[in-house]
This record gives sequence, structure tokens and C-alpha cells, in this order.
Amino acid sequence: MGKKIELENVLPMEIEKRSFEIITQELGGRVLKKEQEPIIKRVIHTTADFEYADTLTFSEDAVAKALDAIRGGANIVTDTQMAKSGINKRVLAKFGGAVYNFMQEEEVARMAKEQGCTRAAACMERAAELSGPLIFAIGNAPTALVRLYELIEAGAVRPQLIIGVPVGFVNVVQSKELILNLDVPFIVARGRKGGSNVAAAIVNALLYLLDETRA
Repeated sequence: MGKKIELENVLPMEIEKRSFEIITQELGGRVLKKEQEPIIKRVIHTTADFEYADTLTFSEDAVAKALDAIRGGANIVTDTQMAKSGINKRVLAKFGGAVYNFMQEEEVARMAKEQGCTRAAACMERAAELSGPLIFAIGNAPTALVRLYELIEAGAVRPQLIIGVPVGFVNVVQSKELILNLDVPFIVARGRKGGSNVAAAIVNALLYLLDETRA
């Protein structure tokens, strides 16, 4: 017989709470900044990757500014349908915001073909047409992050927050470093790691800080 495996007896509604207890234990007494802690822990919860405690980088007062933007009805723009699907739109709607992704639009496909760029990059131009406060959650395409940087530098858009967490190898690190040089609130995962699930987790962590129905 193989080694006996001991399973924790955890009720379904207690699994998330228990997961966060384990994360806190495994962080080994490490002290995180109070306003950043819920975001970092939720990303670790989503990925089981403790490196995010070191690589997630926040501009000054990024969390407070993001929460103010959400309270003010900010809309969220993603670079993938996966990130859009993962965001808690019910909580966001309480504050008057919605989530947008333009990857499937024919106009975006036309723009990408004409400009010789990715659809994700063209989506950023499309998003710049939106009115009101905007939060960008980029988890997949560094080309989207580069185009967003260019649009900001050109004065075409002024985000309330950039979540810059694309994953991969080509221009991923460089695109994130561009955002770190902007005078715009940001939460960036330095290095190659990230993903649409990480982008959605960061948005949800912010939303849950405002959701009075969650402990």
C-alpha cells in the first residue's frame, strides 16, 4: 500500500478562507504593505506562485487611486476575453462600471490589418475612444501595453490605473518597464510571469475591497 494521505476536512464555503490562511502561513511572517496585501495574496491564491510577493510593483497610492476610480464608475478594458470573463462584473456594476473587450470587433480587425499590428494593440486605440474614467487590465499581450504607453505619451488617453501583467517571452519585460516610467497609477508584475487570470485577480481584489457583502 502507498503512503496514507491526510486530507483536510474543509467545508466548500470555507475553502477560500482556508487557502488565504495557508498563504499567510507560508509567507512566513513577511510584512506586506497593508493596502497591497489583499491584491498580492489574491494573485498568489489564483496562481499558487509566491514570487508575486516580490514581483508585483505598485506606484504610489495606486490602490487608493484605483478604489476612487471604481467608486466613480470607472470602466475596465481588458486585452482578452478570458480576463473579461474572470472579472466580477456584478460587483463592478454596483458602482456603475462595466468591462470592455474589443477583440471580436470587425473595426479592430480592420485597424490591425491596415496598421500591421496585433488586434490587442488596435484594441487600445478603440478603448481610447471611450469616455469617462478607465482602468486597463492587460494580462496577455505586451503589444497592447506598448500601444497603451504610446497613446498615453501622445495624450490620447489618461488611465486611472494600468494593470500590466502580460505573460511570455517577446517584449514582455520591456513593455512592463515602459509602464513603470509613466506618471500614471500602475500595478505591474515585473518579469515574464503574468496572465489574464492574474489581471482578473487584481481587478477582483480591488472590487472585493469595496464590496460590503464580503468579509
